[in-house]
Amino acid sequence: MLTGATGYVGGRLLPLLVADGWRVRCLARQPEHLSPRVPAGVEVVPGDLLDAASLSAAMQGVEAAFYLVHSMGATGDFETQDRQAAENFAAAARAAGVQRIIYLGGLGEDEPDLSASGRAACPTK
Repeated sequence: MLTGATGYVGGRLLPLLVADGWRVRCLARQPEHLSPRVPAGVEVVPGDLLDAASLSAAMQGVEAAFYLVHSMGATGDFETQDRQAAENFAAAARAAGVQRIIYLGGLGEDEPDLSASGRAACPTK
């Protein structure tokens, strides 16, 4: 499973996975917007990382899952939303028996004067 297929990293990873022969399922809040943009054979399923109930069916049969999303563009408390999304994803993956999760949070700079969003994106903070 690939989350974040519309983002910078996910959008570049998806065709590489397909070219390497992997069967790929993408999770999307709005599958109708992603489906026309993915290579043939890629399954696009509905799900929202902030809606835990929407993840159970999407995770069934998944062996490895790429978590390439972050909530930095969201309104409200992005740190809380980011944490909740990751916790929902992890719980659904555990329940479905996913064997491996590849996680990449927001990309950021390692500067002393970063905003809260920059610090949250940088894994060394």
